[in-house]
Amino acid sequence: MNFLFTCGGTAGHVNPAIAVAGRLREIYPDCGVLFLGAEGQMEMQLLPREGYEVRPLHITNISRGRNLSAVAQNIGTVKNVLASMERTRRVIREFRPDAVIGTGGYVCYPVLMQASRMHIPTAVHESNAVPGLTTRLLAGHVDRIMVGFEESRAAYPKPERVCVTGTPVRGAFSAYTKESAKRQLGLDVNDRLVVSVWGSLGSGHMNQKLVELLPLMRGQKDFRMIHAVGSRDWEEIRSAVQTQGIQPSACGIDMREYIYDMPRVMAAADLILCRAGASTLAELTYMGKPAILIPSPNVTNHHQERNARVLERAGGAKVLLEGEFTAETLLRDVRALLDDSETLQTMADHMRSLAVPDATEKIVGEILDLLHK
Repeated sequence: MNFLFTCGGTAGHVNPAIAVAGRLREIYPDCGVLFLGAEGQMEMQLLPREGYEVRPLHITNISRGRNLSAVAQNIGTVKNVLASMERTRRVIREFRPDAVIGTGGYVCYPVLMQASRMHIPTAVHESNAVPGLTTRLLAGHVDRIMVGFEESRAAYPKPERVCVTGTPVRGAFSAYTKESAKRQLGLDVNDRLVVSVWGSLGSGHMNQKLVELLPLMRGQKDFRMIHAVGSRDWEEIRSAVQTQGIQPSACGIDMREYIYDMPRVMAAADLILCRAGASTLAELTYMGKPAILIPSPNVTNHHQERNARVLERAGGAKVLLEGEFTAETLLRDVRALLDDSETLQTMADHMRSLAVPDATEKIVGEILDLLHK
């Protein structure tokens, strides 16, 4: 049995595919798994590290502008889609997949459209609360549509065809208790820990807020913070911090370029500050972690804010938009939550109520059901 996956652009699209592919390999140890990804995107590095073969397609995005430059870009994108469909056709004839599964990103469109035309069983998973352009365009062509949130079903023309599966979370996120994770990080179990994380590249806005927080937190011992700067701003922020002459450690801050042990760090956290990508939110709900969510303003259709509002309405998170807070007010909100253990516990319970811990099994079940039919 062979499974062809397609995903791209962000870890939030890639990690669910990795989880599902891994489970299919456990069920069918001799199955073939192949990925098609977008040339130059992170999946081209992430997937080989997980032991999967990934072949590139040349994909460009859609511009929503109305000037000549946008028109030219979209004409190029259409040409790239047609070329990618032709390459997908050759891959399908060679690999002969029993099913083709997409988990998000522009690359999904040519792959799933070509598979549908060739009458290969197809499925797409949308982890965001509001479907992206690719998923909307594919909705009338794929055999199965799977979503991460119950309220997402209403966004589709035929909600009865949409299955709520949740979004898969890597198994490592169940490997720690809060107490064991804190001990492994060298913390006392009573130390309060805030984790501030903004994706692999980081957030320039939130890094600037960190620089502004340092003078406000000098010598404080109320809580500890682990802040991930990200590779893009690492050298710049280190220089800015050195210019201030304040050691982050003297403020209770462990400043890192990247958090490599994310499952352990998140397990130890009492409060998490982060963006609102769908995979991140799935991890928060899975682990029952209260959060202050600051959605990225640089995403299409404000989907991160829409994701975040789902958790806010459920009572698991507080949402702040960039430009609506200062370093002082953010610190005030953090301290207010840490000092209110009852509210933190209530938020944790509400977060956990949104979790779908068996999301991977549900998606695999839908794929296998599709094959049997």
